Amino acid sequence: MRRDNLTWESEFVLLGLSSDRQTQAGLFVLFAAAYLLTLLGNGLIILLIGQDVRLHLPMYFFLCNLSVVDICYISSGVPQMLVHFLLEKKTISFTRCGTQLFFSLALGGTEFLLLAAMAYDRYVAVCDPLRYVAVMSPRCCTGLAAVSWLVGLVNSTVETVVTMRLPTCGHHVLNHVACETLALVRLACVDITLNQVVILASSVVVLLVPCCLVSLSYTYIVAAILRIRSTAGRRKAFGTCASHLTVVSMSYGMALVTYMQPHSTASAEQDKVVTLFYAVMTPMLNPLIYSLRNNEMKAALSRVLMRSSESKL
Repeated sequence: MRRDNLTWESEFVLLGLSSDRQTQAGLFVLFAAAYLLTLLGNGLIILLIGQDVRLHLPMYFFLCNLSVVDICYISSGVPQMLVHFLLEKKTISFTRCGTQLFFSLALGGTEFLLLAAMAYDRYVAVCDPLRYVAVMSPRCCTGLAAVSWLVGLVNSTVETVVTMRLPTCGHHVLNHVACETLALVRLACVDITLNQVVILASSVVVLLVPCCLVSLSYTYIVAAILRIRSTAGRRKAFGTCASHLTVVSMSYGMALVTYMQPHSTASAEQDKVVTLFYAVMTPMLNPLIYSLRNNEMKAALSRVLMRSSESKL
């Protein structure tokens, strides 16, 4: 297609989840509750880790980073969804669309990489406990977290640029709840080979490689746990990893299926489900999983509540 026939839209129309007003009202209540629970749960984790010196450990340092990512991630998309549930016409400007895409990709990629760093932390704790303090030093933890954030930002910058440069030639209706890579690529009226290569490369960097590292870490962890003779010792060792393993299993699965196959015939409805799962469900469930299965977090909450009640007396 000739360059002078190509056009870029100034705004997009999002079809959302439903056009029925009653359904949208119900979705507004549901998503607003999920958003508030996410802010409360992750905010509480950050507060507890900051207030309790007993939680100033590598595992909780990464968990604090994960909670910050979850708060930012859900805030990059859900407030706009809530506004759109109340509007008849759901539009988003080109600039806001690109901004939303950038932050969702950056935060999503950072989360996957942080989960890999947390898997390494659990590997050292279980397989090499005598050297844990030396290996997982503050410098090492800070470096792993910084690399996770940096790679997430660089990956997002590249993918956002190659996605938003695509002309749509008058097509401006996105069958989605937010500005998402695959939905935007579907509107393109030019060759998208470069985008498919970038999507695949991005998936390898922030999904496949971290997933392989997590799998390798837990292979060694399981082998080490099975060598423990006492049942109580095995249970304690597995308990230190159960929360993280639950979150990893929940986070990687659907994303690998969706983004490792850019040529697949995955429907727009499937893309919506994946986006909502990562934008809403994962940030909301993470603090519940880590707090309900973690005795140290429960003890820290009790101590903070006790200090708060004592200060009022």
